[in-house]
Amino acid sequence: MYLMARQGALYRFRDHARVPRGELDRHFAGYSEGITVLVPSYAEEPQVVRATLWSAALQEFPDLKVVLLLDDPPNPSDLGDKVRLDKTRALTGEIAAQLSVPAARFNAALAEFRRRANVHDKAHDGRGNAAEVALLIAEYEAAAEWLESMAAAETVEDHVDEFFVDLVLMGLARELRLVLLGLNAALAQLASPPRSRIEELYLRLTWIFNVSTETFERKKYASLSHEANKAMNLNAYISLMGHTWNKETTADGVVLRKAAADAAAAPGDVLEVRDTTYLLTLDADSLLLRDYCLRLVYFLESAGNERVAVTQTPYSSFRGAPTRIERIAGATTDLQHILHQGKTYYGATFWVGANAVIRKRALEDIVEVETTGGFEIRTYIQDRTVIEDTESSIDLGQHGWTLVNYPERLSYSATPPDFGSLVVQRRRWANGGLLILPKLWAQLRRHRSERRVILFREVLLRVNYMASIAWASFGLVFLLAYPYDSRLLSPVVFLAALPYFLAMGSDLRDCGHRFSDIFRIYGFNLVLLPVNLAGVLKSLQQAVTGDKIPFARTPKVKDRTAAPALYVLTPYAIVAFSLLTVWRDAQAGNWGNVAFASLNAALAAFAIHAYIGVFNSAVDVFLGVVNWLYVSPRARTVKESPVIAKTAEEVDWETILYHGDRRLNRDLRGSTDRRRRIAVR
Repeated sequence: MYLMARQGALYRFRDHARVPRGELDRHFAGYSEGITVLVPSYAEEPQVVRATLWSAALQEFPDLKVVLLLDDPPNPSDLGDKVRLDKTRALTGEIAAQLSVPAARFNAALAEFRRRANVHDKAHDGRGNAAEVALLIAEYEAAAEWLESMAAAETVEDHVDEFFVDLVLMGLARELRLVLLGLNAALAQLASPPRSRIEELYLRLTWIFNVSTETFERKKYASLSHEANKAMNLNAYISLMGHTWNKETTADGVVLRKAAADAAAAPGDVLEVRDTTYLLTLDADSLLLRDYCLRLVYFLESAGNERVAVTQTPYSSFRGAPTRIERIAGATTDLQHILHQGKTYYGATFWVGANAVIRKRALEDIVEVETTGGFEIRTYIQDRTVIEDTESSIDLGQHGWTLVNYPERLSYSATPPDFGSLVVQRRRWANGGLLILPKLWAQLRRHRSERRVILFREVLLRVNYMASIAWASFGLVFLLAYPYDSRLLSPVVFLAALPYFLAMGSDLRDCGHRFSDIFRIYGFNLVLLPVNLAGVLKSLQQAVTGDKIPFARTPKVKDRTAAPALYVLTPYAIVAFSLLTVWRDAQAGNWGNVAFASLNAALAAFAIHAYIGVFNSAVDVFLGVVNWLYVSPRARTVKESPVIAKTAEEVDWETILYHGDRRLNRDLRGSTDRRRRIAVR
């Protein structure tokens, strides 16, 4: 499957033709559609979110709105959490304030150019002149200097900050300098672009600096879903788009009710959420290059792409990571960028959730509506599994939509810097694929009944993407543990795997890594074996019980995240068992087994040293033992009296009038819980 996807990617890279900048400017010159960038965030460091918001705000797009979807508790009790939340809340306002000054200048410059063009239309033949080019040069010089000044003022603490300064801020400044080079050359050659082209260049400056920003917190509203996952955070805001909502205070908090067209309300009690043709979902630790929105929306609006629902550039890793584990995890991410391009070639594209441009009309086709507590909850992106983007890919396919990966590297995302945070991420990635397989079979049956062509290669790639972690993990356990002899271990097995490793090494080198990283990735997968198995077993647990698996967000903190003791000790067990196998097979003369077990022991030991650390292992095991021994004191509960003596001044009249008598519901819920516990026993 790796070789097949890789071959498809090579075809796509070979055939891809980058759209010239002039064609993009011409397409969007009179553009009226908008795009809303949604950045879901939970307990993120403010500086991480800030870089993401800036990379979104500086997108060159005519009508751009950036919304930070804060999912933190609105009123934290911890002082540190409150300070961090207040800093994060203020980010969108700070960005809008900083951009307002250059935006005002370039809006005025465009308006003045249009005024001059109207006055002199009859005096010119449609060509510009030297004076107009000189004025345009001055505006581009000011824009480049503004970006360079911002880049110079940035504090660079790590490789992500360096990437933000060099490729987001200075990358855009360098592109404006390139335009300046062309304009100065035209001036020196006594030539000038047409007036229409000059107007497009003015428009480009307004696209860069004009942006609408907003911070939205769904947990401030009792009528929205508070499910603790990224999907429902996105769904909550998407469900409000295109409508005006009245804020009404109830005993449970503020609820949103759809406003009637002719209803009047106080300005502070109204929430108006503008609808846009496109959405861009962007993780709070991801960065976009300057023309991500422009190129991908242009692709969606090109002929033949009318039924493309989602397009994206699967994210790459930031270069220059300081830790070995972050570099090798980034190498696997860069390989996935290639493989996802190949999946598109064979029609087996999956939505990778870190960033994606989505046609909102497609989401309306897959929406599911239910009523909870008297309020309508609309689910566009399923949260049944923790890999919601994979399940949504199948949902879109069932409604005749397709997905495409754009064959350029325009988005980058952070990789976990330590083993503890990597455990959280990879366990989530391994969880859910098996649960989605039945949806894929249903989609295939439907397509077959409709006489649609289904390539066998597409089926293989899709099944491999969703289920390979399961069979690869169990297969690796078998290879490590089964006491086979030379009759089963043939050199042909190693020769069959050789093209895979050679191709992977070549791809790693093309991505800026080392060919020898194939061995490091092998050891990396050995230490991740218990993590992948845990994710698979969680999927099986959910399939049996029907209980939704909690969404675990990858920690993005500068301090190290402790890993569970089980995931730390298992790699040591792999090394020990491999050494035992070496000794046992050496006694029996099975030298092929000795070589294989020696390789496993050596690479797993290296991975432990490089990616976990011996000292960190001891610390994590100690913390695991302490947490296992420590039992939190049980909170004392006081049984509520059926009748509580309160004066009229003390009675919570709003709750009584809003909820009525809730004791019957509480009694029924308690009896249901008791029946459930009895059934489990």
